[in-house]
Amino acid sequence: MKLLNGKAIYPVALIAAAVALAGATAVQAQPAGKASSDKVVAAKSQVVANSARFGFGPGQSITAKDVYTDSAGRSAIRFDRTYRGLPVVGGDFIVHLNASGAYSYGNGRKVVGLPSSIRASVSAAAATATAVAKVGYAVSSKSTAKVVYTKAHASTLAWQVKTESKSGLHGDVTYVSANTGRTLASWSTVQTGKDIGTGRTLYSGKVKLPDTTKGKKFQLTDQTRGDQSTYDAQHSSTRGAGALFEDKNNVWGNGSDSSVESAGADAAYGVALTWDYYLKTYGRKGIADDGKAARSFVHYGVNYVNASWSDSCFCMVFGDGSAASGIGSLVSIDVGGHEMSHGVTSRTAGLIYSGESGGLNESTSDVMGTEVEWYADNKQDVPDYVIGEEIFRSYNPATNYIRRMDRPSMDGGSKDCWYSGIGGVDVHYSSGVGNHWFYLMSEGSGAKTINGIKYDSPTCNGKKITPIGHSKAAAIWFKALTEQWVSTTNYHQAREGTLKAAKELYGKNSTEYKTANAAWAAVGVTP
Repeated sequence: MKLLNGKAIYPVALIAAAVALAGATAVQAQPAGKASSDKVVAAKSQVVANSARFGFGPGQSITAKDVYTDSAGRSAIRFDRTYRGLPVVGGDFIVHLNASGAYSYGNGRKVVGLPSSIRASVSAAAATATAVAKVGYAVSSKSTAKVVYTKAHASTLAWQVKTESKSGLHGDVTYVSANTGRTLASWSTVQTGKDIGTGRTLYSGKVKLPDTTKGKKFQLTDQTRGDQSTYDAQHSSTRGAGALFEDKNNVWGNGSDSSVESAGADAAYGVALTWDYYLKTYGRKGIADDGKAARSFVHYGVNYVNASWSDSCFCMVFGDGSAASGIGSLVSIDVGGHEMSHGVTSRTAGLIYSGESGGLNESTSDVMGTEVEWYADNKQDVPDYVIGEEIFRSYNPATNYIRRMDRPSMDGGSKDCWYSGIGGVDVHYSSGVGNHWFYLMSEGSGAKTINGIKYDSPTCNGKKITPIGHSKAAAIWFKALTEQWVSTTNYHQAREGTLKAAKELYGKNSTEYKTANAAWAAVGVTP
């Protein structure tokens, strides 16, 4: 089957029972205040003291983006960087302080080779034209800004060009050298999934949905979760266009496609579950941890066999699928959790949607979408380790899914094991490495049946993995995402980050740490 964007779509599943986070150290973003300010001041002084580690020097400024503090008093402070007033793309980093405020270590790229001049030889108009010509679709909106683009061993003065199609189906950011006019890099900014009223949903049965009273009508807006609102896109292909769901009876949908409200009920339910999962598990208040919700649009486009997150509109869109594809509305619990988690990634590590970091970006959404399904423990959509199985009109999680985690390659494109060229693979397929690691951590290697679905996960090195459970595996992943990974993190750096996270959560001599290390080796990622 084909998605509208030309990517193949394949099947997946998950598993049930909300499991409490056991043995983990509570970690959450520090609220604004004196304690947070003191940690930022201390971290900034350590950046100066350890300038060689970060490549920090004249002309640079840093701004604290997030402060995370655990119950042991250790802190991780995430910084963005500018050079002579220009954003340094790929220059973000994290400073770790121990409980006494002393420097422990840092994550992120050391910036080298900053340009001596920030005067561009290539005009913004010329760079924009280059980017527009490259993306391959009719551009309806664009913006251009001067930045410094960094790679591992060099930095380049560049024009950052953001483009988007009128439909919102396409969006890219392209970096063009401000000195030579050469395209340095380009990737998509539209991240797609490959991956109290009553809601009568398509996939999750009868559920409770907080809504809002307006006069004699009800609106599908959840004020308990940051005014999360669900809209009927009415088959428009313009992101952000549509009508807020509104009715007089406070019952949303009838459990079938004959009511346009049914898909809206699914989307609202899935997003509410995702909000609650992040809040109750990690103390995170919404996508940006600011208590504000994104909007959701169902019935997006015509025969749109996809769902996606967009930074530009801070919203999620869900297509209705198509008869030809055998896929219905893409509003199942794990798909909703997947898309909302793209927003969380954007507001934390900011993993670039290209190369190995792009695979990690997609894998993060699969991991967290899976965890939302476990958290839901919905008897109509039991948890499993396949993604999107509910959306197939012929329900069979053994064969129909978008992706699966135990043996990712069963979809015909995803990769079970890391290899040196995996950065050149589509991010929906290179995500298989991270997904495979998560499954092995959660359930171990070998054959087993969970919630009626048969799994048989191999290892790339032939060694057996004994599991620690999905809750602990997800806790390690999330701590690494928020406190260890930066925009350019690759799989080997992801390994290092998860091991540091496991050490801080459970101890270096713990079973959890040893299993994390063994699971990375089992998917081909070794020191």
